Amino acid sequence: MILAALPEGQSGATISVMLLDEGDSSGWVLKALRECANSVVSELSLLDDETLCRAPADGDWCLKEIAAHLRDAEELSLRQMTAIVENTGGTLPAWDIDLLPAERNYRPKDLGDLLSQMIKLRRETTYLIWGLPGSEWRSSGDHPYRGRVTVETIARELAQHDLEHLAEIRRLKHQLTKHDAA
Repeated sequence: MILAALPEGQSGATISVMLLDEGDSSGWVLKALRECANSVVSELSLLDDETLCRAPADGDWCLKEIAAHLRDAEELSLRQMTAIVENTGGTLPAWDIDLLPAERNYRPKDLGDLLSQMIKLRRETTYLIWGLPGSEWRSSGDHPYRGRVTVETIARELAQHDLEHLAEIRRLKHQLTKHDAA
């Protein structure tokens, strides 16, 4: 576990970030995927739109853009894992999800819609993984930039990505709500 301290001069609880161990089973990855998605929804659901759309600095993502980014990451990962499992052949789908918040202007979007889409995609992802026999967990496909990647690798990276952004959401939420209270 990694402990992330709050920014200089701020008091409050320390935020912990759990890193996934390489030796974890698919069950642990599924648990992390389910719990992290639920935590993201819980962290963001009661915030007003002004807070959700306030970025900490120019060029940084706001909370709503982070939520949309997580949805985009889920969509891409699900497509990649599905392509491997269905053995469609060819190169796995790939696009730069880090560019999408700027290209798609997520700030005016409804947070409820973004989170609903993320949860729907997450449900599809977990159903796909649950249904895999052990041998397919290590099935692989050709990523255009990374070479051969397995379903397991994609799922673990998605879970790790979620955990990193959940910690970011918590830090930013604390920073923004503390700023509002001052």
